[in-house]
Amino acid sequence: MTKARPWWDLEVHADRRPLLLTRGRIKAVLRAWFESQGFIEVETSCLQVSPGNEIHLHAFETRLIEPDLSTSTLYLHTSPEFAAKKLLAAGERRIFTFAPVFRNRERGALHAPEFTMLEWYRADAPYDEVMADAATMLRLAAETADNRFLSYRDLSANPRIEPERVTVAEAFDRFAGIDLLASVTPSGNDRDLLAGMAEGTGISVRADDTWSDIFAKVLTAKIEPNLGNARATLLTEYPASEAAVARTCSHDKRVAERFELYCCGVELANGFGELTDAEEQRRRLEGEMDAREARYGERYPIDEDFLAALAQMPPASGCALGFDRLVMLATGAQRVSQVTWTPFPEA
Repeated sequence: MTKARPWWDLEVHADRRPLLLTRGRIKAVLRAWFESQGFIEVETSCLQVSPGNEIHLHAFETRLIEPDLSTSTLYLHTSPEFAAKKLLAAGERRIFTFAPVFRNRERGALHAPEFTMLEWYRADAPYDEVMADAATMLRLAAETADNRFLSYRDLSANPRIEPERVTVAEAFDRFAGIDLLASVTPSGNDRDLLAGMAEGTGISVRADDTWSDIFAKVLTAKIEPNLGNARATLLTEYPASEAAVARTCSHDKRVAERFELYCCGVELANGFGELTDAEEQRRRLEGEMDAREARYGERYPIDEDFLAALAQMPPASGCALGFDRLVMLATGAQRVSQVTWTPFPEA
């Protein structure tokens, strides 16, 4: 097999350069839009005492060496979320950041160990507003790339059409024939009930799969491929167990104010009506780390400074959007490495 030429090869770079210049134009347009809406651009530290506390996110670990040679463990953040929320607690009202973020064990056409996340927050705003923001990002990116459609592989979507809103329960019923909320109760999720329904659709369920594992399998195999074709999809009201940093919905405590934006079958953004109850947040994060330790034999520390700030953070909504993926869809590229100036070598 012939080894692929490196990204810095003259001919390879010449092929990628138009996409990279478009990337710069898209970033400038999005930055200008946020500023026109009264947002302030912030820069959050990449080094954190906790990289984030989601069970399946894997961080890069490093050591801090003090002048006296004492050491402590730090991590490259998997999201600027904790630092951004501290800024909200400090009094900022509308903020955004183009943050370099780092995630281990993630490689492929849509994944890279280091990528750019566009993340923004609105204080005292319902999460419908950040949903609308996310839809605006699609339109602006396509217009800047001078494309009528966003595209990936054999799918395309018109960003000028209002995204379809579908709850997770509706999507499970529509695309998998599963009554998801029947397995969700105030006292806990019914793993065996969901397993039976999933197996009935042809999903393979292992004996050690948890409710969340089965949920993820169905979502990946049956739901996601059907989302965001012809127009974008906002997948809303995730089960509360799958939304550790979101407040629960007032109309149904089984689900939470979490949404994901899909376009051309690709998950582009993840947004929340933010949880501000520090005690409840601690309980959820510790639960995530207990599950992580059971699955992977390791846990990440809880950022106590984040929990302290959360106690004075105003009600807010926020969204994290994969900027590289957005550029990829806007330009018609097939891999995020094509739209990254200095991509990490692919496996």
